[in-house]
Amino acid sequence: MPGMDGHDVLRRLREQSNDVPIIYVSARRRELDELVGLELGADDYVTKPFDIDILLARIKAVLRRTAAPHEPPGPEPLRTGDLWIDPAAHVVRIGDEEVEFTPKEFDLLVYLAQNAGQVVSVTEILNHVWGEAWVGEEQTVYVHIRWLRTKIEADPQHPQRLLTIRGVGYKLVPGDDG
Repeated sequence: MPGMDGHDVLRRLREQSNDVPIIYVSARRRELDELVGLELGADDYVTKPFDIDILLARIKAVLRRTAAPHEPPGPEPLRTGDLWIDPAAHVVRIGDEEVEFTPKEFDLLVYLAQNAGQVVSVTEILNHVWGEAWVGEEQTVYVHIRWLRTKIEADPQHPQRLLTIRGVGYKLVPGDDG
């Protein structure tokens, strides 16, 4: 390379980033050259001439070793009408306004939103939100539904969004998402 040798290029690259995978390709075949290249931060060292299939295999190996661990994506935000819920960030918006919920209110709202348009029974709510091992009264659900309505309904006394289906359970009415 004119004006700069491979060691200088490698040093400059490493000054910029330690995350970029680098395979040092050189005509220098001495062990000392390979050692210096690896010590300067190369992830691998290949000498010329080389077999292209071997080089490709080495590239794949370096990429596997240096790839960032894949974290599973968090749950997708839920939307029904102007109600927007981000389960990963624990954020709820109604229109442009952010509304705060207790953890249990939030879990209940998420469960209802995941089942928007469907009637869910008090037993289903208790099992999914409080857990099957929960021991307590159904009254807990009624109270939390009332609290949710004070936060998501324009008129909690005449709910339009979170309906009681007498003798069956509750339904979060899906909004117009279009």
